[in-house]
Amino acid sequence: MRTPAWASPALALLAVIVCVPPAAAQAQAPRVITMEGHGEMRATPDTAMLSAGVSTEGATAAAALSANNSRMQAVMAAIKKLGVPDKDIRTSNFSISPRYANPSNETPHISGYQASNQVEVRLEDVAKLGTALDALVAAGANQIQGVSFLIRNDAEMLSEARAAAVAEARAKAETFAKAAGVSLGAILSISEEGSPGPRPLYAAAPMVMAKAVPVAMGEQSVTADVTIIWEIK
Repeated sequence: MRTPAWASPALALLAVIVCVPPAAAQAQAPRVITMEGHGEMRATPDTAMLSAGVSTEGATAAAALSANNSRMQAVMAAIKKLGVPDKDIRTSNFSISPRYANPSNETPHISGYQASNQVEVRLEDVAKLGTALDALVAAGANQIQGVSFLIRNDAEMLSEARAAAVAEARAKAETFAKAAGVSLGAILSISEEGSPGPRPLYAAAPMVMAKAVPVAMGEQSVTADVTIIWEIK
């Protein structure tokens, strides 16, 4: 007696494979909603950073250096007189370089030397900035490279900016979920973009007046950007 074709082992195995539903082999991916949020906190700076120094010239390197040292000592004395501690003063650049002359039809040659000494000063009392600039110039500083402002303890501002960023992301996610007829479930992930740190804002800048030097501090902004993924149900 011949075995029916449908009873062959190969057909029996095929029937088993066809009957296995795809969902049993692979779990269904969760439905999600992804939203970004931005938070920003602003405050008036409480610390000033300034860079100042002395540049001098001389016929020889020794002469340029001697003149520079003399004037730089006066500048350092002026800084100390302002009550700035040693930990808030540091040399940022020191150099001695030749200066070249190149008259017409002549080979370039050294005509003298230039010595430069630059220091960075940290002022934890921004109200002293105008006075400090005046004092440095009066003491002989002929290079003021720049002034910047910062907030010493911005950790609390960053925490508040992060909380605001999360709140904004949730508010947007809830709006989208309601419009789509779904609701938010558990948070699957939260990630934060790299923060550039405090950045200056120049609107509504209060003025610190000291003698003839007005200084506009402006504001500092601390920001946070997050991306949150929710499961939706």
